[in-house]
Amino acid sequence: MGKNMQGFGTMIGKLKKSPKRIVFTEGSDPRILEAASRLLASYFLTPLLVGNKQEVEDAAEEFGYNIRGAEIIDPETFESMNEMAETLCELRKSKNLQMEEALKILKQGNYFGTMLVKMGYADCLLGGATYTTADTVRPALQLIKTRPGHNIVSSCFILVRPSATGENEVLAMADCSINIRPTEDELVDIAIGAADCGQLFGIDPKIAFLSYSTLGSGKGEDVDKMRNAALKTKARRPELPISGEIQFDAAVSPRVARTKCPNDEIAGHANVFIFPDINAGNIGYKIAQRMGNFEAYGPILLGLKSPINDLSRGCTADEVYSMAIITAALVDEVAPR
Repeated sequence: MGKNMQGFGTMIGKLKKSPKRIVFTEGSDPRILEAASRLLASYFLTPLLVGNKQEVEDAAEEFGYNIRGAEIIDPETFESMNEMAETLCELRKSKNLQMEEALKILKQGNYFGTMLVKMGYADCLLGGATYTTADTVRPALQLIKTRPGHNIVSSCFILVRPSATGENEVLAMADCSINIRPTEDELVDIAIGAADCGQLFGIDPKIAFLSYSTLGSGKGEDVDKMRNAALKTKARRPELPISGEIQFDAAVSPRVARTKCPNDEIAGHANVFIFPDINAGNIGYKIAQRMGNFEAYGPILLGLKSPINDLSRGCTADEVYSMAIITAALVDEVAPR
């Protein structure tokens, strides 16, 4: 995974010039260890493995992975745990968090790893090999919080498929995993985040706000939501090419676009797709992945002050490796607006 990713070589090149430190919250997982061993051999990304040192080293030896050079950090023996707990209490003072409870919370790898990023021990984090998405996202929302100009955290998937011309077809789809029923204003944040993220992968964004209606052909609250979100996004980022509301066939097929919306320059050529809700988004990207033979990278979380990304619990070591590079690349490349 990664060999067909447009922009992947550029990411690695930039990381070699400015290496990063990435936290893996499940340090003894064999997929994490395999990815960490590959990263260590490349010298552009330093893994910080959260877990018991002996357990991590024993697992690496059992599966035959060389993790020499990785930093193993155990919440049970971390020298600055009291300082970390005090910082956590300050961050959660609105919840009246006390020291004893903070120390208990920080024994959990997901919270401990997120605090390592918050306190500057690492640049970014990748979790979820055994944690749920909620367990990865919750500490990020509570502790890292959103960047200026972003009201929500959202997500996008990057989909890649080799084409007959030799150039990869690269698409972005959002939001497929975080926001269940986004509002008009939330869809604006989602669209801008997906477009900016897509540019990291070589996408020249052409955004389609998807609907069962094309430019007024259908009626309903959901149609109005997508049309209004498109208009608000145009007002906020007038340089972005945007179409909507628009049906998927008109968004991707020039022939259909000529019939349904002949005066829309984006129609038929869209490459960033904004879905009305998580049902449509999750189903849509999985159809593209499973039936369209696209490789899917993500979910890539957008809008946080520091990059925190989530893995599928069914992920492979290749996916961990690719997502680690993507996560680290976001440290410098996705700048706050």
